[in-house]
Amino acid sequence: MSQTPEQMTRSLTDLGWSEFFAAQLAAEDADLTPVRIATVHRSRMTGESVDGPVRLGLPPQTNTTDFAVGDWVLTDPETHTVTRRLERRALLQRRTEGARAQQLIAANVDTLFVVTSCNDDFNPARLERYLALANEAGTNPVIVLTKADTVAETASYLDAASVLQRDLAVVSLNAKSDAAIATLAPWCGPGQTVALVGSSGVGKSTLLNTLTSKSGEDAQATGGIREGDAKGRHTTTARSLHPIAGGGLVIDTPGMRTLHVSNVAAGLDMLFAEITELAPECRFRDCTHAHEPGCAVQAAISAGTLDPARLDRWRKLSEENRDNTPVETGARGNKSTKSKRR
Repeated sequence: MSQTPEQMTRSLTDLGWSEFFAAQLAAEDADLTPVRIATVHRSRMTGESVDGPVRLGLPPQTNTTDFAVGDWVLTDPETHTVTRRLERRALLQRRTEGARAQQLIAANVDTLFVVTSCNDDFNPARLERYLALANEAGTNPVIVLTKADTVAETASYLDAASVLQRDLAVVSLNAKSDAAIATLAPWCGPGQTVALVGSSGVGKSTLLNTLTSKSGEDAQATGGIREGDAKGRHTTTARSLHPIAGGGLVIDTPGMRTLHVSNVAAGLDMLFAEITELAPECRFRDCTHAHEPGCAVQAAISAGTLDPARLDRWRKLSEENRDNTPVETGARGNKSTKSKRR
């Protein structure tokens, strides 16, 4: 693999290394090389080191499914075999239909760009799912509205997105324009890692190419959308880590048509803070906020200070999260994990 001048002069800090990871090193790790995972495939992985890209080897009885793009691993400097994975500062994961384990999306992400477009793809209920995922992972979410150049005004989209979560950052841009780099610059500084998530066809690959200055054969493939329903085609088939021009790194992910919530109770509490904060004021501790007398949440709806649609979506996501989140059963020392779903 050839190296650019930027790759030859970069440091661990440029790759997202911080004191959090350095504190995990022991004396016996002195001869090992830290590498950040750049791609994860079924039978192989690649990484980024201060000396450039490397192909990583796995020890026996280890699977690539145990690793996520963005992970930090310690490797043998001669064979590039992974010795161990460092603890993650943040982990984005989701549960897929029929799977027992969570699917790892990306690790050690500082900011999650939830990408949607100013057309029929814009769906508040789906955006809330991404926000709950980001909150639970401990990463900062930012709503990125693409295709701003294709609509007469973006104010309605900005307003609709900004009310989805308290203090939520929302920006609009044309993913093909270099002005997008300046718009997203506050989250893309040196050493910072961002990830792109969203449906197919919203412009994630186009935005990736703009942020990384990729063109020609190096550019990520892009695809259009169907005019009838604004649905896109999958052009990104695997997660991958890329350096951002001028500093930082970006993780691209395949488009997600469905996103089931699971193990995101804390993320939902943050997402629906206006409901979470009212709940202790209800007369009954187990209030469902549906019909009980003395319900503070229903009182807020009657007063016009709480959107009833938000309560409906909170209830739907809370029930889905409860049904999808496995619980441990059995005596101590002999516990098993079972799903609540019937």
